[in-house]
Amino acid sequence: MNLHDLVNRPTAWLPGAGEGGGIVVSSRIRLARNLKDTAFPGWAGEDECAHIWRRLVPTLREAPALEKPLQVDMGDCSALDRHILFERHLISRELAERKAGGGLFLRGDEGLSVMVNEEDHLRLQALRPDLDLSGAWREVNQLDGELERDLDFAFSPQLGYLTACPTNVGTGLRASVMLHVPGLVLVKEMTAVVKGMAKIGLAVRGLWGEGSEASGHLFQVSNQMTLGEAEAEIIGNLEQIVTEIVEHEQNARWRLFEQNEAYLRDRVGRAIGLLTHAHVLNSKEALDLLSDLRLGIDMNMVEQWNHQVVNQLLLQTQPGHLQKQQGRRLKPGERDVARADMVREQLRQSKEKRSGNSDE
Repeated sequence: MNLHDLVNRPTAWLPGAGEGGGIVVSSRIRLARNLKDTAFPGWAGEDECAHIWRRLVPTLREAPALEKPLQVDMGDCSALDRHILFERHLISRELAERKAGGGLFLRGDEGLSVMVNEEDHLRLQALRPDLDLSGAWREVNQLDGELERDLDFAFSPQLGYLTACPTNVGTGLRASVMLHVPGLVLVKEMTAVVKGMAKIGLAVRGLWGEGSEASGHLFQVSNQMTLGEAEAEIIGNLEQIVTEIVEHEQNARWRLFEQNEAYLRDRVGRAIGLLTHAHVLNSKEALDLLSDLRLGIDMNMVEQWNHQVVNQLLLQTQPGHLQKQQGRRLKPGERDVARADMVREQLRQSKEKRSGNSDE
């Protein structure tokens, strides 16, 4: 596997063929770990970060849970490839901007990875489609145990694992779930949900994390504090809240359908019309229209396409993936034309394939 293989294949956080669609898109568990008696990346100089990277490479390369991982050195990685890794939620924006002394170790299926010298020396991450925080935790916990046999982590008996950001001190665990909630947005109840989450210690962010907009009606819900709570408690609390949000979203969708079915069908129909006929599409517009198409699939209003084709397009329409597929750098206007061409063609092919299968 190499970086070029990633672009045209599904990623671990999007359900594939035969898997679930609907409201819960994916689950993620991250663990922050730092080496004992070593400056955090934000305080370490470039030479020290490079030394830390070289120190960690042999251990990460041989970790059984990573299964002979792909090793990516940010210093050797092009800006476009870093952008693609960010779009696939494999690295953070901070690591994408680091040019030396940082990197990524990635298992072949993209379900398990380690960022090196982001905010912390190590950020272990497991990604799973649908609501599967427990499965993601088992994988991260196994990898954490393997690494701890060879590495001495910064740990306080009183505080737990020590991290660069105080909110991660303790377990170092961040659990998050990505949700597709157009119903709550359209009935104008999402703002109240976000405020309610903040009151109980949860953060709600957009598709691309902190500071990003909720394009495509996609939100990430995660715990904010890791001190004083056990891992199972953090995960259990988040799963319970997510289950409640799913119920609210289902209720919002059916209220929309019962109270204004024509508006809902028109919205889905307009999305189909634009996606199948537009010749210029910017990134945000494509995400929002794909969100409406996804809602139509969920509500049994659309038979021509399934979640898989929409999920593929969610990634393929992003600037990095789009330019990689085109094999060259594109200006924003050129990307918008190429994006519209690709969406039209992908939807046409998928529709013809489904039609052919149904005829059989």
